[in-house]
Amino acid sequence: MSPQDARPFSRRRFLRGLTLAGTTGLLGLHARRVAAEPPPETTTLRLMKFPSLCLAPQYVAEALLRIEGFTDVQYLTFPEEGIAAYGRLASGELDITQAFVAPSIVQIDQGAPIVFLAGVHVGCFELFGTEQVHAVRDLKGRTVAVPGLGSSPHVFLSTILSYVGLDPRKDVNFIERPPAEAKQMLSEAKIDAYLGFPPDPQELRAKGVGHVVLKSAVDRPWSQYFCCTVTGNKDFVRKHPVATKRAIRAILKADTVCALEPTRAAQIVVDQGFTQNYDYALQTMRDVPYGRWREYDPEDTVRFYALRLHEVGMVKTTPQKLMAQGTDWRFLTELKKELKE
Repeated sequence: MSPQDARPFSRRRFLRGLTLAGTTGLLGLHARRVAAEPPPETTTLRLMKFPSLCLAPQYVAEALLRIEGFTDVQYLTFPEEGIAAYGRLASGELDITQAFVAPSIVQIDQGAPIVFLAGVHVGCFELFGTEQVHAVRDLKGRTVAVPGLGSSPHVFLSTILSYVGLDPRKDVNFIERPPAEAKQMLSEAKIDAYLGFPPDPQELRAKGVGHVVLKSAVDRPWSQYFCCTVTGNKDFVRKHPVATKRAIRAILKADTVCALEPTRAAQIVVDQGFTQNYDYALQTMRDVPYGRWREYDPEDTVRFYALRLHEVGMVKTTPQKLMAQGTDWRFLTELKKELKE
């Protein structure tokens, strides 16, 4: 692993952070009571750097995390991707991070000490298909490329297939390919479908590859549930409740910034090295319904995906038990009162 924050906090990043702080102040997002709260129990916070641009709020949150008292903000990368990377949160190598809800449920089912803390946004994944695929049911007997079995695309697509009555273990041929290769195979019609997270959908549309079969930002029921959540290591949350609340607050504020200031948020993501393509970053800010974390119920989200995953045999624990052992909404409840619109 390599800490993304190892680079010095440059003057350019410092000034951009001040600008962001000013913006949040004008928007009423920096609650006065923050200064009256006790400082975080730790000034170090480790989050995951993941290829998906829909995680932009936690990247935009860097300056806000520093305002919250975190002087050492680290974005860590790991050699593995997908569900294996979530094990880093369980092991304590990460403290708090945005994470995809379905793979996190699989981890909790396996006994991982991680906990859902808040919902961030809905609508980040899109399913692209060839001319032979016009609906999810058309995938029966066809080939879909995923980064790996158990990866976020595989887990999400399995829930989608089960929802329309298909068995992902029998009805679809999953092959494991890196995203770049999978997108090329889709353009050559060597596979029938590909489910991607930003910036993949933005790239596929820009290049005219395939067509959208399902878009979770608008298609029900997926548009009614969070896809990305704030998730924490249980031990970190237990030992550092003040730091936990401050970290969640920064990410939720940044989520609002992504919605209200998409051009600024996209530039921050590029300037801080999370992507090189500004156009895809900006399109992501406009495509994903950011800033609506109050509008949806994260507990409903956990219940919905737990049921889908239970149906296809990916989890054995009942949804009720999963919610009992893997959710902690007390910080979110407090922040909903504090961060009033």
